[in-house]
Amino acid sequence: MNRLIIIGYMGSGKTTIGKALSKELNIPFYDLDWYIENRMRKTVSQIFEERGEEGFRKIEHEMLHEVAEFEHVIISSGGGTPCFFDNIDYMNQQAETVYLKATSEVLYKHLKMGKTVRPLLLNKTPEEVYAYIDKQLKEREHFYLQAKHQLDVNLLDSYDKIQIAVTQLRALLNL
Repeated sequence: MNRLIIIGYMGSGKTTIGKALSKELNIPFYDLDWYIENRMRKTVSQIFEERGEEGFRKIEHEMLHEVAEFEHVIISSGGGTPCFFDNIDYMNQQAETVYLKATSEVLYKHLKMGKTVRPLLLNKTPEEVYAYIDKQLKEREHFYLQAKHQLDVNLLDSYDKIQIAVTQLRALLNL
C-alpha cells in the first residue's frame, strides 16, 4: 500500500482510526484539515468565515492534490472532500480509499461528544444539528460509496473498539 485515504462524514472517526493505523504500521499520517491549517496558517473555521464554503473547497481541492502525492502515507480527508470537484475519482486513482460508514444517529452522538468546532454546525440547536447531519449524509453517501472499501464504524465508542476497527481495516486492506 503506497497511500490510504480515509473518507466519511464528520465524526465517523477518520482521524482517530487513521492515527491509530499510522502508529501501528509506522507510516506517516496526515489529516487534510490539519494540513490545510498548517499551509494556510489559519483554522478551517477562519477560512470558512473569510472565503465561504466555496473558497474553502477550492483550497481543500488544491491541498488534496498536494498531500495525495506523498509516498507511503495515511490521509484522512475532510467530510466533504470526496463530494466536490473530481475529488473522489482523484482519490481512487491515487490511493486505496476506505469509507468509514456510520448512521446519522451514531454520527450525531460522536459529534456531540467531540471537542472540535465544526463550521457547518455552528449556531444550530441539537435538533437542527441532527437534521443537518441526516440530510447531508444522504446527499453525500453517493460519493462515499465510491470508495474502494467500506468499514462499518457504528460501534466506535471506546479505545478497544477503535483497535478492533483498525484490525478490521488491516484485514480489509491485507496489511
